[in-house]
Amino acid sequence: MIKRQNTKIFLLLILCAAFALTTNAQKDGTLCTPRPSKEAKALFSYLNDMYGKKILSGQMWASWGYDELKYIREITGKQPAIRGMDFISNRENDAEMQRAIDWWKGGGIPTIMWHWGAPSIGEGYENSKKPVNIDSIFIEGTPQYQSFWYELEKKADLLEKIRDAHVPVLWRPFHELNGNWFWWGKQGPENFKKLWITVYNYMVNKRKLNNLVWVLCYTGNPDGAWYPGRQYVDVAGADTYAPGTSPQTKMYGEVKNIVGDKMPITYHECGTPPNPDSCVAQGVMWSWWMEWHTGHLKKVDTAYLKFIYNHDLIITLDEVPDIVKQYGKKNNE
Repeated sequence: MIKRQNTKIFLLLILCAAFALTTNAQKDGTLCTPRPSKEAKALFSYLNDMYGKKILSGQMWASWGYDELKYIREITGKQPAIRGMDFISNRENDAEMQRAIDWWKGGGIPTIMWHWGAPSIGEGYENSKKPVNIDSIFIEGTPQYQSFWYELEKKADLLEKIRDAHVPVLWRPFHELNGNWFWWGKQGPENFKKLWITVYNYMVNKRKLNNLVWVLCYTGNPDGAWYPGRQYVDVAGADTYAPGTSPQTKMYGEVKNIVGDKMPITYHECGTPPNPDSCVAQGVMWSWWMEWHTGHLKKVDTAYLKFIYNHDLIITLDEVPDIVKQYGKKNNE
């Protein structure tokens, strides 16, 4: 009887140890990229450290219209911690690349998305909504195949220059992935996951882009069928342009149900940033939010904009530490 009881206790200890190891592995700040750059590791360590404590502010920037950053400074006296760029136009992409480098060198965090025009159709926002046969992308010799790999190579060239400048990027390709408005979301989850993994393998394994933090971006209705797996994702998020200042508790919970506690969760695009007091009250601690550009920003009440940018919970540019100096040694043993 004593021997059997000891055996049960031993097995229980083994299970507890295994659970502890699993939990630590989920929360150890490990990137999905093998041998990530020092800067990427430091950035991800910082995100993990802040997650659940504070929320980073972010602003998408557009090359047309007014200057969003100047507008925010005039209203709030602050600047966002995160600045968003878009590889939407080959004519503008070199400048976007330089903006990402300059933002990091100036103490901020760059994030880059890509309104990828449908392969063989053309670039730009409207073409990103055009349908394309995704199967044809994987058939060598087709116009879709040639266009897909040409554009992917060009974007990797840009990200390579950013890498060589020792700059990490919150990289979010294929945003709003499970919507049916962009070409990458029109043909179901299996085709999307094939696209995501193909891009990941090319950029990480072939091009050695070890400066990327991979951000998976759902719509406001996250669906686990579209999740490519932790081995290809570092941060997950969702977006909505719903009016009001809700923390979007339901949307946050749906993302968390998919990825668990394995990674930070972001509100990667919004029409109005969530009220930080409501976020605390409802336990919805986004890693960051990013306000959309041009007309969306100007629709935000100026008093509210000043309130959130000066809230103790919200991290602004002046509050971002020297990330590499402070976090560069973590997870680097």
